[in-house]
Order: sequence, then C-alpha cells, then structure tokens
Amino acid sequence: MANLDVIVIGAGVVGLSAAIAAQGRGLTVTVLDKTGPAAGASAGNAGAFAFTDILPLASPGILRKAPKWLLDPLGPLSVPPAYALKIAPWMFRFWRACSPARVAHSTAAQTALMDLSKAELEPFLQETGTFAMLRKDGNLQVYESKAELEASLPGWQAREEHGIAFRHLDAAGMAEIQPGLAPRFTHGTFTPGWYSIADPQGYTVALADHFRARGGTIERLEVESLAPSDGGVTIVPRGGQTRQAKQVVLAAGAFSHRIAKSLGERIPLETERGYNTTLPPDAFDLRTQVTFGGHGFVVSRLSIGIRVGGAVELGGLDLAPNFRRSEAMLAKARAFLPGLKPDDGVQWMGFRPSLPDSLPAIGRARVTPRVVYAFGHGHLGLTQSAGTARLVADLLTDRPPAIDIASFSPQRF
Repeated sequence: MANLDVIVIGAGVVGLSAAIAAQGRGLTVTVLDKTGPAAGASAGNAGAFAFTDILPLASPGILRKAPKWLLDPLGPLSVPPAYALKIAPWMFRFWRACSPARVAHSTAAQTALMDLSKAELEPFLQETGTFAMLRKDGNLQVYESKAELEASLPGWQAREEHGIAFRHLDAAGMAEIQPGLAPRFTHGTFTPGWYSIADPQGYTVALADHFRARGGTIERLEVESLAPSDGGVTIVPRGGQTRQAKQVVLAAGAFSHRIAKSLGERIPLETERGYNTTLPPDAFDLRTQVTFGGHGFVVSRLSIGIRVGGAVELGGLDLAPNFRRSEAMLAKARAFLPGLKPDDGVQWMGFRPSLPDSLPAIGRARVTPRVVYAFGHGHLGLTQSAGTARLVADLLTDRPPAIDIASFSPQRF
C-alpha cells in the first residue's frame, strides 16, 4: 500500500502550485523533478498573467500569417528542417483545430480557465506570501498601420464579449502609456487587466520554499515511467529507488508525454522552444509590457531586468538551441525602442509544452483515476497555474471540479 498521499512530478510553476493546493486539502505531498524547482520554462518566461489572452494560437488568423512567417528561419514561427517530418502529424491536428467551430469551442474553454485562474490568483499569492511580487501594469499591443489594427478587431470583439476591458489608441495615446516607441507604430491597444510577476523564477522558487515550510519534500529525481499498483501508483525513476503513492500528478511540462506514454497514452504534445534575452534593469524605461504581435515577441519589465523574448520554434526537445533567434528579436527591439541599451544581455532558451488546440491537458489518465494530468499550457503556464492547481486539488479529493474540464480531457485527441 502506498504511504504518501500524492507525488507531483514536476517542480515548475504548475507542479508546485498544484502541490501547494493539495497540501491545502490536507494531503501529504512530495515533488519530484530531475533538475529542481524553476529550472525549465518557469525560469525564463515573460512573467505575464495573460488573462486577456483567451484566443487560441490555433486559429484562421495564424493560418493566414504562417506561410509568410515560415519563410523566415528567424521569424515569429519556424520549424527547423531537421524536425519538419517529425512534427507533421501535430501540424495536421493544429490545422484541424483552426476551423471556426473548433476555435469557438477552444475560446470558450480557455475563457473559463482564465476566469478561474484570475479568481484564484490573488488568494493564492496571499496564502503563499508572494503577493508583493504581483504587478498590474497592463499590456500595450502595438501596430504599424491602421490596417493592422483593423485586422485585429475581430479578436478584440471576442474579448469584449467576454467582458475584457481594453482601449484602442493613436500614437499620442500610446506615448502617454509608453514613451519611446519608434514612430513606425501608429496605433495600439491597451489592456489594463494584464498582470505580471516581478520575477518568474524568483516566484517559483518562493513557491518551493513555501511548500517545504508547510512540510512538503522536493527531491531531484528523473521519473521514467508510471504504473498502476495495488491501492496506488508505482513511480519508476532513472537510477533511483521505486516510489509508491496513492495518487500522482503529472506536471512535467514538455516532458510529460514521454512519461504518460508508459501508461499507454498517446498525447500529441509538442515543444515550442522559446528564446529571450534579459537586459539590465536600466536598459530601457519600460512602464508596461509591450507586445509586438506582428513580429511575435514581447518586451517585459521584471525586477531582474528587461526581457525581450517570445516567438515560436517548433523544434522538439533534442535539437541544439539556435540563439540567432534571440539575437534577431533583440535587433528588432533596438529598432522598435530606439532608446534601448542592448549590452550585457543574458540569453535563454526553454521548452513550452503545447497541444494542437492550444488547450492544456487537465484530467485523469485513461488506465487509472489515480494519475492526474496537468500539462500542455503552452505560453500560459504561469497564467493558468493557480486555476489548474484548484482543478487538480478538486480531482485529488474527489470534489466536483470548479469548472467543466471536459474540453481539457487528455484523451480528446
């Protein structure tokens, strides 16, 4: 019989948030991670709680832009030639998810998870002693022409229908919010409901400290496989002792599908390799996050510096990083923000786990209800971490989930 109530696999922001939520239900919890807390995508993300970002990446709009983007190997969307054949089945599922009916379905599901995550966030920050790290500086989406703004209007209408506040601006209006933009940007849209965290890595480490302070244990251990056992789950690590738990939460980010495969699950998880450069705090007088949507990257103000990053490289887990992508974004940022100081930057590449319809996998494994999946959040792991943690805790304690999770079923593909 398993002794531990729960083992969480993954010490990123989703895994640690779920572990803390499980503790809050009175469960004893251990977290296993091959590299320790905040070592993956939780370390290098843009720091945004993007609750207004309800539209799925899989959409007709991205299909219109993709051919042009794919022609530029350093552009907002790229597939390395060495990986193109391997990712073809995922791309086919992505294409199918771009139909209007599926986009409407994904948008409704994403909105429900966003609303839950926003409602859960501030109480979670208060509970974990991290509320002081929250910022409410908004986000400024910038456009290079009136035509580009008008092309974005259907997306803003969808947000308006879901009660998301925003306002469209001319160049003068943008300058009041964020001085120093290049004059090529003539229009913009500001969303005040866009929150951020002062330092995503520091936040995740603080969650780990809080979890330990409440009696939780974090071990560095790489999990190879899972198997149902009498009254629980067997966890088989690489080069370590087999563990037993009554329940397991699989929140290992981009590596989750490899572990789920040991349970017979074929989950089409792919890896968006994200790149960024973090500059010193005085590199620019940044007052809000600025999104250069036509170029696929953002510039964020963190307590540790100014972070320039984003874009999508669908290149899997094994190819070497291509830091020319970081350099290309930084070069654009210098042109778009003429006062930006580009020196002394630190480059980073991380794996963002993505499913073809832009929704995460949240739910029980097919072969056993004792394994709960919580992965595949793409760009929105930090954003949806508190809401996902609530849902995971509901499942672990056999309570009705706070929202309908049918759309997030790991078996939907």
